[in-house]
Amino acid sequence: MLKGNIPILATAFDAQGEVDFTSIERLVKFLLWQGVDGLALFGNASEGYALTQGEKEALFTCVKKLTGDLPLVAAAGGAASAVAIEDISRVQRWGAQVAMVNPPAVVKPGPDEIVTFYRDICEACAIDIMIQDAPLMTGVNMPVPTLVKLCQSFPAIKYIKVEQPPTTLKISALKQALGDSVGLFGGLNAGFLYEELRRGVTGTMPACEFPDVINMILQAWQHNPREAQSLFYRYLPFLRYGVQSGIGVAIHKTVLHRAGIFATDVVREPAKGLDAATREELQDLTDALPLAVFGVRA
Repeated sequence: MLKGNIPILATAFDAQGEVDFTSIERLVKFLLWQGVDGLALFGNASEGYALTQGEKEALFTCVKKLTGDLPLVAAAGGAASAVAIEDISRVQRWGAQVAMVNPPAVVKPGPDEIVTFYRDICEACAIDIMIQDAPLMTGVNMPVPTLVKLCQSFPAIKYIKVEQPPTTLKISALKQALGDSVGLFGGLNAGFLYEELRRGVTGTMPACEFPDVINMILQAWQHNPREAQSLFYRYLPFLRYGVQSGIGVAIHKTVLHRAGIFATDVVREPAKGLDAATREELQDLTDALPLAVFGVRA
């Protein structure tokens, strides 16, 4: 069962925009050194939408060689069940333990179509499924009763990544209906992690440049919730800054580049890098906080 800190792996590019596997290896080794509970690939913070299938396979192979038995979650799916089944089957062959699947989003489905979509993929694929509930990204709303029906109808659905604000209310409702039968994960760069822990999440799936911060909060939660609250409040401005729509990926990569883990902070077009003022604000934030990525421990 997945739990704990499962960061979304950023994808490094070189100055020509090609995948930089050397930088990715440095990042994976840093995350393993910090002691994460799993890794997720091809999500929004991975720029999975900007990677070819060949690049995805090479990236997954690179990561798998370094991580051994560490659980790997791969974002997969499509605009129709046939497309999604092919994509999910592909990441399963590569060695993913869990497929993180959004609902189809080109033609917006209603509740019945959502159930049919997940039924089809659960019947066709032999891999654990994580539903990504991210309407800010997909434009598809999945109400609590629909999610409960999916989880109770299809045993392959083991997890939900809850990213519909207010996440706390939805987590509470899902927890009440499903108990511990389904693992609930927070997202949105851990911007509500403390409150989500109070509501009963299994873990969180943030960006990958601050695993030490997430680990400290999760560990403190086990023995001293007040300490977890204090740590969360201390780092909240940094967490909040990295979830900005349109520039979040560039923020994550800028931190990794400054830390010497990524050789560049290149993002693939049409995404844009950071302007000078944003870089200065980010520098101020990271200068004010101990972060292991810069060799500074709290």
